[in-house]
Amino acid sequence: MNLKLSVEGHHKTLLGYVAGIVTGVTYGLNPLFAVPLMKDGVSVDSILFFRYFLAVIILGIWLVFRRESFRLSLHQARQLVILGLFFSLSSFGLFEAYKYIPSGIATTIVFLYPVLVAIIMMFLKVYPTWQVWIAIIATFVGVLFLSGGDGGQMLQWRGLALAFMSALAYSMFIVIVNRSKSVHLISNSMLTFYALLTGVVVFSVYAAVERIPLFGSIHGISSWGSLVGLAVLPTIVSTATLAMSTRLIGATKASVLGVFEPVTAILVGAMAFGEAITANVIIGIVLTMAAIVFMIVSPGKAKAKIL
Repeated sequence: MNLKLSVEGHHKTLLGYVAGIVTGVTYGLNPLFAVPLMKDGVSVDSILFFRYFLAVIILGIWLVFRRESFRLSLHQARQLVILGLFFSLSSFGLFEAYKYIPSGIATTIVFLYPVLVAIIMMFLKVYPTWQVWIAIIATFVGVLFLSGGDGGQMLQWRGLALAFMSALAYSMFIVIVNRSKSVHLISNSMLTFYALLTGVVVFSVYAAVERIPLFGSIHGISSWGSLVGLAVLPTIVSTATLAMSTRLIGATKASVLGVFEPVTAILVGAMAFGEAITANVIIGIVLTMAAIVFMIVSPGKAKAKIL
């Protein structure tokens, strides 16, 4: 019996790591779909709205097909609205930060979120092992190398604040998914659906208040194809696997695996848009991959009980 439980535990841990890697890779595909849209003149506000709106439609149809119940308790509904607000705030903060500071700097600041997750978890009396702290430091240094090359530009405090807000909001999303007992009773797909539905409401209200014409800048099948791609991979798949990884291996380790986001984004830029891969990028990728491997193979403490 103990052997069976041990095997099941190792299987769940492995699944958690795989899910975390899938989260990073799929979220890192954002530029593959977003850059062509921006080049076609689609506004950031339209991209954010339709990213969430189409994701909700597609995932909703899938959930109906699987005959999953959409019923929630009042407490679960409140928790999911909070999760949706944090997730939407993270997306909004990052895209707005791009208006004021270089994307590389914004990416580096946003990748503070593994550190923020670890600090928040410490307040909840869940202490990362020294192996995880080494992985966090090494991956952050790696991201500094990955984001190199944007120097020489003026940094506005508003952009720095928005990027930090994005990181903090993403951290809170991860921590709540890991620590909320009521959220754990909801499937990953349903959690993703309601979190994204909250995002649709948030961006709809924002567009109405700011009088933003969401449909005005979208033209042609290619634009809609990019929007669907953005809704499926970096949104539905990424959010669902993030929830899965956070539940299986814990908030801190799942957040460290997010380093696959900037790595994937840089590789996409090189292969799809002909962007150069510099020595800094190679050093950054080697550092981050080494840190991830070290964290995975190193023994650690068992995950703390959920509140």
